[in-house]
Amino acid sequence: MSQNKIDFYDKLRLRLHKTSSWPSNYLFKFILNSNNKSVNKVEEVFCNMNANFSSKKSKNGKYVSVSVSVLMKSPEMVIAKYQEIADQIDDVISL
Repeated sequence: MSQNKIDFYDKLRLRLHKTSSWPSNYLFKFILNSNNKSVNKVEEVFCNMNANFSSKKSKNGKYVSVSVSVLMKSPEMVIAKYQEIADQIDDVISL
């Protein structure tokens, strides 16, 4: 993992500890190519977690935004999910 990504996740971890009490509901947002494989992979990462999913296609249909609301136990678990998504889906944008 690059140093920039490590720094990003360290800053995110600190912000999450400061701004929320844990466990907490967390809203993940991703922008993906609109192929079903990418959306299915996101759903697989959060399976068995009672997550709530919503999605919306872009105006031209090339991209889809996927929101996932789920109860997370700690900032470390949030970061682990972001990393898992990044490892499994090419060209994902995490917001």
